[in-house]
Amino acid sequence: MRIHHLNCGTCCPVGGRLFDGRSDAAFGHLVCHCMLIETDRGLVLVDTGFGAKDVHHPRRRLAPFFRTLNNPQLRPEETAVAQVRRLGFAPEDVRHIVVTHLDFDHAGGIEDFPNAVVHVTAREKEVAGARDGGAFVGTRRYRPQQWNDAHDWRLYPLGGGERWFGFDAVRDLDGLPPEILLVPLAGHSWGHAGVAVQEDGGRWLFYAADAYFYRGEIGAERYDCPPALRGYQRLMQVDAAARVANQARVRRLSIDHGDAVRIFCAHDVAEFELLAGENVGGGGDGTPQ
Repeated sequence: MRIHHLNCGTCCPVGGRLFDGRSDAAFGHLVCHCMLIETDRGLVLVDTGFGAKDVHHPRRRLAPFFRTLNNPQLRPEETAVAQVRRLGFAPEDVRHIVVTHLDFDHAGGIEDFPNAVVHVTAREKEVAGARDGGAFVGTRRYRPQQWNDAHDWRLYPLGGGERWFGFDAVRDLDGLPPEILLVPLAGHSWGHAGVAVQEDGGRWLFYAADAYFYRGEIGAERYDCPPALRGYQRLMQVDAAARVANQARVRRLSIDHGDAVRIFCAHDVAEFELLAGENVGGGGDGTPQ
């Protein structure tokens, strides 16, 4: 399998390094890290970031609260569909979308790939449809207009699957190769999950999505997170105990099995740059580059 790391949405919240841990400007720099995987069963997109309709109709598609808080740049060239085309593929080549959860910054591009089967946990689909994601946040984080026109869904349980490094995992995703697993990590949302992908050499890539937000939260017994980003994690959580426990489990995995598993999250720009092999555009100053 060949894996492409895509940034499908740059956000520049006010706060600089209080959000990203490194920007000297007033605005931080966060990404929406997605993967495009070339398999013998077609292209597989893991999360979608913001979609083409989000870019063109942000007021209809995104909640004013999150547009203001996150300051998404909504660049057409950063949409997954534009990057798929730039890589020489057609949108119809994307046969499967694996969604870690249905938050607005992870699911906005689903309808850009009408031929794709959408894979997600059953619990996430249930609560997203009911917009049950926290009293205030719940009515704003889920935007059904981003995925209402998608009709081919595959839904999976949160527990009881095969074991993967001590985690429950769904290995037999319908129509996908066995090297792609869905790993439930509830807490950020009720049905939140990570995605594990076994590379050709046998090592695993583990996309932990929003189980953590900052590179300093894994890799060592001592951990840290910039204060504004820490506050954002708490704002978005639906179950504090589950989120903290699952983050600790991901941290333990990074310490005990770092030679076998490479872990990354959805929004850390430094992790994205390392995996993409190049610097991403945008200077963290809120201005498109």
